[in-house]
Amino acid sequence: MMKEPFARTEIKIAVIGGGTGSFTLLSALKDHTSQIAALVNMADDGGSTGVLRDELGALPPGDVRQCLVALSRTPEVRDLFDYRFDEGSLKGHAFGNLFLTALEKMTGDFGKGVELASQVLNITGVVEPITLTNVKLAMRRASGEETHGEFEIAHKEFKDEKPEFWLEPNATPNPRAIRAIESADIVVIAPGNLYGSLAPALIVPGVGEALARTNAFKVYVCNLVTKPGQTDDYKVNDFADEIERLAGTRFLDAVLYNTKRPTDDLMDKYAKAGERSVEYDDATLEAAPYIAAGTNLLAGSIWKNFNAADPIAASRTLIRHDSAAVAAAIIELYEYNRGSKS
Repeated sequence: MMKEPFARTEIKIAVIGGGTGSFTLLSALKDHTSQIAALVNMADDGGSTGVLRDELGALPPGDVRQCLVALSRTPEVRDLFDYRFDEGSLKGHAFGNLFLTALEKMTGDFGKGVELASQVLNITGVVEPITLTNVKLAMRRASGEETHGEFEIAHKEFKDEKPEFWLEPNATPNPRAIRAIESADIVVIAPGNLYGSLAPALIVPGVGEALARTNAFKVYVCNLVTKPGQTDDYKVNDFADEIERLAGTRFLDAVLYNTKRPTDDLMDKYAKAGERSVEYDDATLEAAPYIAAGTNLLAGSIWKNFNAADPIAASRTLIRHDSAAVAAAIIELYEYNRGSKS
């Protein structure tokens, strides 16, 4: 059956995040519109990406690659970009990471390299680094202790504390990313590692201001599980509060969250040590200044990790959002909000 063509006036959607969370949303949102902008954090420094940054001085390609693959309309090339070497001196490297790094070196411009890769992958929409500054994520706890680097921060425990985060050096926002936020009909904050994937995007100077002034409908898709040592007791409203704290402004119009609790057996079998299902408090969400929309967003099948050569992928939870259900819920929320204002 042929897919129906998109409507003449398409919804413009900007998705902020990176990695698996953005990949999940983009994979399904591209079936609703071709006007998608994936805005990607640029602080990743682990795995293949970390090696390429350290050895070649390259900007981090890993999360950009995942977003490109999610939006690609060419399955064979998509698989090629995700192919990961499992032996030799290239062990652990994804072909797409090497390709993006080569394009950066060839053109002298990472942004131009992403554009060329977009053509090769035949993507729907665009992928934009949130900044083109070569940045590292940094964190300071109340004790004054500082940690530098996204990978190091990901392995720190700070329990109930809400540390200060910044980027080194000071980042210049990518003007195209800012314009995508300002011109969007919907801005989605993707699920993902709160402090590893989302913080490095939201704390880029100018991003919070753009989120505050845009007329877009702004929705955050909450995580399914907590991260041990960092968000252990966080409920849905706690995640939303942290999103706005990191952005430096109250901007959310809606929070979309999962109400289908994974079974204990599923959590025991597929969640990583210490992860728990994210809970929610009806009374707190009812009093929130944003629309709180809960529904079953849990994927019926468990995500399979085929990247045996990728130790970072192997450490991630296998419990995933149902991408089609999340995309449909986002569009429904947008239409509901638009209808209520007309």
